[in-house]
Amino acid sequence: MRFSKAVVKYRIPILILTVILMIPSVIGMINTRVNYDMLTYLPSDMETVVGQNELLKDFDKGAFTFLIFEDMPNKDVAKLKEKVEAIDHVDTVLWYDSLADLSIPMELLPDSVYKEFNSDHSTMMAVFFDTGTSDDLTMDAVEEIRSVCGKQCFVSGMTALVVDLRDLCEKEEPIYVGLAVVLACVAMVAFLDGWLIPFVFLASIGAMILLNLGTNIFFGEISYITKALSAVLQLAVTMDYSIFLWHSYNEQREKYSDNKEAMAVAIKETLTSVVGSSITTIAGFAALCFMSFTLGRDLGIVMAKGVLLGVIGCVTVLPSLILVLDKPLQKTKHRSIIPHMGKFAKGVVKVFPVFLIIFAILVTPAYYGYNKANDEVYYDMGECLPENMNYVISNSKLREDFNIASTHMVLVDSNLPAKSVKNMITEMEDVDGVKYVLGLESVIGSRVPEEILPDSVKSILESDRWELLLINSEYKAASDDVNEQIDKLNTVLKKYDENGMLIGEAPCMKDMIETTGHDFAVVTAVSVIAIFLIILLVQKSISLPFILIAVIEVGIFINLGLPHYLGQSMAFITPICISTIQLGATVDYAILMTTRYKAERIAGRDKKNAVWTALYTSIPSIIVSGMGLFAATFGVALYSDIEIISSMCMLMARGAIISMLLVIFVLPALFMLFDKIICKTTLGMTKIKSIKTEVSISE
Repeated sequence: MRFSKAVVKYRIPILILTVILMIPSVIGMINTRVNYDMLTYLPSDMETVVGQNELLKDFDKGAFTFLIFEDMPNKDVAKLKEKVEAIDHVDTVLWYDSLADLSIPMELLPDSVYKEFNSDHSTMMAVFFDTGTSDDLTMDAVEEIRSVCGKQCFVSGMTALVVDLRDLCEKEEPIYVGLAVVLACVAMVAFLDGWLIPFVFLASIGAMILLNLGTNIFFGEISYITKALSAVLQLAVTMDYSIFLWHSYNEQREKYSDNKEAMAVAIKETLTSVVGSSITTIAGFAALCFMSFTLGRDLGIVMAKGVLLGVIGCVTVLPSLILVLDKPLQKTKHRSIIPHMGKFAKGVVKVFPVFLIIFAILVTPAYYGYNKANDEVYYDMGECLPENMNYVISNSKLREDFNIASTHMVLVDSNLPAKSVKNMITEMEDVDGVKYVLGLESVIGSRVPEEILPDSVKSILESDRWELLLINSEYKAASDDVNEQIDKLNTVLKKYDENGMLIGEAPCMKDMIETTGHDFAVVTAVSVIAIFLIILLVQKSISLPFILIAVIEVGIFINLGLPHYLGQSMAFITPICISTIQLGATVDYAILMTTRYKAERIAGRDKKNAVWTALYTSIPSIIVSGMGLFAATFGVALYSDIEIISSMCMLMARGAIISMLLVIFVLPALFMLFDKIICKTTLGMTKIKSIKTEVSISE
């Protein structure tokens, strides 16, 4: 109570401090770097990541891309090649004429070298950068290449993907927040009892969102998914806490003549309830930190921090705002559109066996769809971009004109005899889907002695420690075919050089597939166990955690299973995030109803009346909470052109509705079915005797 009274007493200083904190928060938010490259979140000890670092260290080569010039004379391409070479952080440009300055007759060069760089109406060159794939300097270089080379040039590669993704995100993100705010406001105006209070909520929550985004600067950088979703999610998830305080304050105003005293009591009550509620949400987000694919840690920490800040704002900033604006808030109150739910709840309780049957019928197809959908996820981030983006068009042209769908790089010991390297190249070119392998031995051919090559040319493909080979593949990155191809290429490589490394986009994605498959099982288990233990401790029951989690988990199965039946695929990160977010954010609906059901049973009411009371008193809060989460995410889902953002928001919106319906219709039915077991396994309820003759439900 001391804390509550302090908040009431120092309400003006609290608001002044909040406004002051917004200044460094905005500065921190602007200066927090955003990472758009998923592959950087792979564990640092993976061979593909180690190899990428070796490539940068030994060859001074980081990012790699292909440029495709369409319907352009070779002399013009040669001029553009010179311009590209002059761009900052372009290390090497490799075209078929890269050997033209040698005193070697062109007829001595293998025909394949020319053919692989030219098609009927296009020519292709490989560009290496001396900075990493998602480095800001590399992205600037790619943008300059596009500017210098014009519309007849198409740039493929991961950096091009990152640039297009960044540009699209920066254009869309302000609209995400705007849509979430407007639609959440509409939902609150409709379902709450005041015209002005939704805007007060938004001011309080908005300040905490800014504080959360501003403090991300201490992490150095955050992922684009975290940046895009964190504000929307924080608004949706922490809105409940504000609603609880407002309802509690209005109840206390009827008991106390002094609104400050009423607020002090409301803060105390809210703090007790909200802390218990927020712990499950924080646990859901914290479970993401157990992913070895560290994008989970990025999103988990930021969102857990956001929920914690939401709780703090709810019991400090919001009460201060409400007290300052108390008179206009009271004058602008209106009746909620949600009617008294007594009759509705009576009907639900009366036909509860029907909902048990429906629930039982849904479990099997939901779980089947959930498992199938998890097998149908995609890993290629290019699939999340619209088809008219430069990167997507460039990749299509690379496939159509040159039959190249992905490029791998091999680092092999530079001391390996040339004969062994040639044999290895021959074996690798025999692997299904390998178009060709480009290395010193394949470039110079068998007729040109390596000794006559100048150092400037040798340095392109050889360092003191490593020789670099490029493998162009007909198979698309993240496909089953390319993953099988990578396994076969690795087998060949290790036969000639145990320490050799196969790197590039496709090998990294293969590692990502294996890593995140394991992560999904770990994160799901951690979130379920953590929330199970929290419910067990809060509800002091062995049976209730099973019942509550079962209801929400079936909701997750339905939500994540629907894409399978609808013929949709999800990004690999989507099921992992949605399963924990939906569990953590919507299990509160079930906890709210359970707490009231327990209180009614302990007070001596029979099970039917206890379930009825718990249901009709909880429905308004559950509807407001569920519709708030739905409203904040649904608009973003419809608007976003970035498929991964759109699908995650659609799944969150749909998950909120599914969990809401299951808690309203199925949870009461399970209480009716398992009442005896609940009473026997819950502390404080063990002495409750089952009443055979139920008292009729009062209207």
